[in-house]
Amino acid sequence: MEIPQIPINEKERLEALQRLEILDTPAEKAYDDITLIAAEISKMPIVLINLIDKNRQWAKAAFGINFCESNREQSICAHVINNPNEITEYKNITEVKEFDNNPLLENLSPKINYYCGIPIVNKQNLALGTLCVIDYKPNQLSDAQKTSLQALAQQVMLLFELRKKNSSLTKAKEELHKQNELLKNFAGTVSHDMKMPLSNMILTIDLLKAQYDKQLDFQGKKHLDYIKQASFTLSDYISSILTHYETDKIADKNNVEEIDVNHLLEEVIDLFHIQEECEINFIEENPVIKVNKVALEQIFINLIGNSLKYNDKNKIIISLNFSKDQHYYYFSVTDNGIGIPEDKKESIFDLFSIATSVDRNGRKGNGIGLSTVKKLVEGLGGKITVESRKGQETSFRFSIQKYAQKKTA
Repeated sequence: MEIPQIPINEKERLEALQRLEILDTPAEKAYDDITLIAAEISKMPIVLINLIDKNRQWAKAAFGINFCESNREQSICAHVINNPNEITEYKNITEVKEFDNNPLLENLSPKINYYCGIPIVNKQNLALGTLCVIDYKPNQLSDAQKTSLQALAQQVMLLFELRKKNSSLTKAKEELHKQNELLKNFAGTVSHDMKMPLSNMILTIDLLKAQYDKQLDFQGKKHLDYIKQASFTLSDYISSILTHYETDKIADKNNVEEIDVNHLLEEVIDLFHIQEECEINFIEENPVIKVNKVALEQIFINLIGNSLKYNDKNKIIISLNFSKDQHYYYFSVTDNGIGIPEDKKESIFDLFSIATSVDRNGRKGNGIGLSTVKKLVEGLGGKITVESRKGQETSFRFSIQKYAQKKTA
């Protein structure tokens, strides 16, 4: 028996094989199907997808034989990988001297007589293994059969690479999910630990103003008011960050209930304690729908809040509309506000992106609200778009996938 030579690029070959993370993985239908097709093309009773490891030959898939692995020194495929660009065919292997007294062949029953191996080669021309067809009697493949088997061997390599990419993406997704959970927990901790001191600061400012009102001059009171307003701004910012990272929980598709949409809108508007002259046009019909109330409420809080804040008109006008089809509910919030610049429309839903420097009260936005809205809408199976004319109006349109349709899909 002649022991197979070690390829001159063995180190690189083994490293490439290990990077695929394919060795010792369970059987997969995609590879089993390839052996089935190869058997049909070649009309051979045995087909193997073999990989040559450092000291062994391991089968990713086997057709017509119960085979898993063997010693590399006894492997026929280990000879084949030394010629990565050639098909190796032994029409009658019993006449090949280098396989005389080969324990692997001697112990097979019935004994094999024919072997043809097609190298499985990566982009660096490293042969990682073979697609081989075997017969119990002397045989021969046509050129057309060999060409077809070469194509299948290339598909095996592509499957290896695709499997590795999918595995890497899965790991990256899991790591991203883990990091996102850590970030959510951090945001929750920061929110709790920072909002209490901020509340104490606001209360202390009110106490200072009440207790030392006569001692404080106009400038001193102005400074305290500035600190108080800054505290409120920071508190809102922290709350917005926390809401943004809790959208996955808020947009739970199973957390649904039947609601009166106009009643929900009235509750939302009451939260703002609107002092300015404002006209709000509610939905003409009175829709009752089954939806995630908490998520929809948060969407309207952000959109209506923006309509109120980013408006330079003496009279604020906000119009709310609703429609539906077989699969979706459609909503729109339109205002006569300052509008969104054309160059900001594409980025307006990005986290921390703002369309204007300050709102009607001179406060700077944090660029979190619309990003949160987009996450909520998409979490409910919908999409959101914006249309705007600077200085005239802005209209946000969003959809929500119907709960009943989601359940039966």
